[in-house]
Amino acid sequence: MTSMRGRNFLQTPGPTNIPDRILNAMHQPAVDFSGPEFIGLANACFSDLKKVFKTEGEVFIYTASGHGAWEAALVNTLSPGDTALMPETGRFSLVWREMTEALGIKVEEIPNDWRTAIDPATVESALLADKGHKIKAVLVVHTETATGVTSDIAAIGKAIAAAGHPALLVVDAIASLMTVDLPMDEWGVDVVIAASQKGLMMPPGMSFTAANKRATDLSRDVVMPREYWSWASRLDMESYRRFCGTAPEHLMFGLRESIDMIFEEGMNEVFARHARNAQAVREAVAVWCSDGPMEFNAIIPEQRSNSITCIRTPEDTFADDIRATARSTFNVSMGGGLAALAGRAFRIGHMGDLNDPMVMGALGGIEATLQLLGVPHGKGGVMAAVDYFAKTATR
Repeated sequence: MTSMRGRNFLQTPGPTNIPDRILNAMHQPAVDFSGPEFIGLANACFSDLKKVFKTEGEVFIYTASGHGAWEAALVNTLSPGDTALMPETGRFSLVWREMTEALGIKVEEIPNDWRTAIDPATVESALLADKGHKIKAVLVVHTETATGVTSDIAAIGKAIAAAGHPALLVVDAIASLMTVDLPMDEWGVDVVIAASQKGLMMPPGMSFTAANKRATDLSRDVVMPREYWSWASRLDMESYRRFCGTAPEHLMFGLRESIDMIFEEGMNEVFARHARNAQAVREAVAVWCSDGPMEFNAIIPEQRSNSITCIRTPEDTFADDIRATARSTFNVSMGGGLAALAGRAFRIGHMGDLNDPMVMGALGGIEATLQLLGVPHGKGGVMAAVDYFAKTATR
């Protein structure tokens, strides 16, 4: 085993690299969360998050994982016995479906092969067939973390409008927020769900629901039991109610720094950086897949996500061996295959606080791993990424 000196190349789909600026912002004593300084910081964060989500609606913050924000979105928009339409995308749409059904909500699923994006036409057809408007919400995963596929939210919003259906559009953007543009209000999205540990570059433990006025108005008529997740409770004027108890102060300190960093770089520049880093990874993976049985899980290039690339491995290669060797020998951490892809895929995360040399270093460790293990692959993937970065660099 080689020395583990130096920094780990954290290329998991989450958590992602946490910048020193955010870590330093969090490294301070606790404060009085009812005092004017913290209330001012919190108010500024709530206001600026609307710019991040591109909405005039409300943004709610939870001390919870993304699964908590899933539940918050469900219990504030749907009642037991309601029906939701959920296009299948992969492991995380299935888990979200299980949660939805556990809350007494019926789910009508649109099947998918886990290798292609949601077809907006199937959403429109399902809604056109729902003459009685039993379907109250369309629940969509924007980027499926398990598969590396990103669906077209704007097209899905247009499909709902074309069907003339009143269903809410609820979007899981946990793996997509700040990696691609998601203009919530412009695209007709009613609720967006997100979490801290991916594009926002923060530690795990904080999640969000952004809701437009239509969603918050409808939430008043929902009869689902809720208190901690309740939007109405969190809109109470008492400052502590915005967090349903003690504020997660240090995560808020980190969030303030995260938002500042995003605004300093520029949101469009953040999206462009993610697109560039993702394409460099895809250039390398395309070479690896050119001579051997490895292949992209996402079979349509335009649907490959800017957050994560999922690579299927040969049937006689246990993908977790690739991950374990990359981690123990070259200090590169990646994600594994989930559910139907367990042991059959590895996932390279490329979101958050990431630059060109970090991508090239991680790809070098992965290519060396493939060579060390004798996994059939095309040679020169790293060089393809280098060529791409050099070709697209600006001076």
